[in-house]
Amino acid sequence: MGGQPYYGPDFGLLQREDPELAQVLLDELERERDGLQLIASENFTSPAVLAALGSTLTNKYAEGYPGRRYYGGCEVVDRAERLAIDRARRLFGADHANVQPHSGASANLAAYAALLQPGDTMLAMALPHGGHLTHGSRVNFSGRWFNVVSYGVRRDTELIDYDEVQDLAVRHQPKLIVCGATAYPRLIDFSAFRGIADEVGSWLLADVAHPIGLMAGGAIPSAVPYADVVTFTTHKALRGPRGGGILCTAELAARIDRAVFPFIQGGPLMHVIAAKAVAFGEAMRPEFAGYARRVVANARALCDALAAEGMRPVSGGTDTHLALIDLRGLGVSGAEAERRCAAAGITLNRNAIPYDPEPPAVTSGIRVGTPCVSTQGMGPQELKEVGTLVAQAVLRPGSAADVRERVSALLAIHQPYLSEY
Repeated sequence: MGGQPYYGPDFGLLQREDPELAQVLLDELERERDGLQLIASENFTSPAVLAALGSTLTNKYAEGYPGRRYYGGCEVVDRAERLAIDRARRLFGADHANVQPHSGASANLAAYAALLQPGDTMLAMALPHGGHLTHGSRVNFSGRWFNVVSYGVRRDTELIDYDEVQDLAVRHQPKLIVCGATAYPRLIDFSAFRGIADEVGSWLLADVAHPIGLMAGGAIPSAVPYADVVTFTTHKALRGPRGGGILCTAELAARIDRAVFPFIQGGPLMHVIAAKAVAFGEAMRPEFAGYARRVVANARALCDALAAEGMRPVSGGTDTHLALIDLRGLGVSGAEAERRCAAAGITLNRNAIPYDPEPPAVTSGIRVGTPCVSTQGMGPQELKEVGTLVAQAVLRPGSAADVRERVSALLAIHQPYLSEY
């Protein structure tokens, strides 16, 4: 049969067949190129990752695992999944990897299913203090199915109180302790959590959806040597496709695999798994370590610049890719700051701060992150300017046009998808 040796996306065909949807794709690319993207949980994947996502691997149903599928014809996609598994294990130094979870929330659900029964007690970080919905929020399955005891941060330092975590663990004897956060700018002491878990005989799960890319690049300490199970996403600082993954000890490998399939998921998304393999391969390269270090340096520069403008960083700074900014002293809510920045061409999100007096839809803070701008090639000097622009947009809403002009000047030099990384 004739034809090209590779069949991939044809945007011209999409434009002809569905111009309305094609315009959505063009508009989103324009949005990404037209503003500063400071959402801490977002990034720009490489063109190679996008190529795998747009491949014919999306056609294949492959319930099960490599060599143990419930459908025929999986010999090719098996190779993609084995590559992803092998690369994840080598990248993170893990005994076992499951690359099938569709998201970080799916990965957490599978981990809980492997380690807990409904009604069991787990100890996790409270959502208002920087945790995640799947760490026990009452509106989430985790808060409805399990007896969740929450820990938080101290009022004075805004840091995790490890003495409190230990006291709660001894008092409540949780079957599982969860460490990890979505809005905690400081390093987490995984060794301390390991000691507490061992003291009370608990499993330890590290949810590192946010900093996993920094761990892959060696910019911050890894959770893998300390946790029984590590859940993560591939689309944040790791710079891969949207999806999740699980790393675990050899002891738990079979339990984790059974929890992912058949307990919570059916057919895996083979095009996404192939794209995960691409991202893991990219993260093994020396240049990715430089990227991870730059993300952290940029976050610190941005945080310092905001502090110099009177915008208080929660906990006094950051050690990671994100900063949480307290706006209470400025008389501006997080929601209003988000709107003002959007008008100036800066995308960030409102976020609760510890002990926030405002409701979640309003908040007293904003969260900023540097994965996207670091992928675009910006460094600490540019992030100082970005901090000034964010402050100007928030504090002087009448300056939106001027801020947008300066944003455009920055992006004229640092636009995504105009060249390879």
